[in-house]
Amino acid sequence: MTLQGEKLNHYGFVVDRRANKVEIKKAVEEMYGVKVSDVNTINYHGKRKSRFTKAGFLKGRTNHYKKAIVTLAGNETIDFFSNI
Repeated sequence: MTLQGEKLNHYGFVVDRRANKVEIKKAVEEMYGVKVSDVNTINYHGKRKSRFTKAGFLKGRTNHYKKAIVTLAGNETIDFFSNI
């Protein structure tokens, strides 16, 4: 995402799984004060995991999550490291 942010003006965010593209666009515009031209979303489903321990065989799953890739209009940028 760092390379895409520098060259293509794309920024990635992990968002609520129930959020739609319009809500994501409005939230990014309000939070960072930029103009968003496009929003792409990707739903990731959790992987099944298993392992052997002293207590026996454990099975589980990683969490589901949704990622949004936001394209900014013009020459606008988001500086995530300005307050560090």
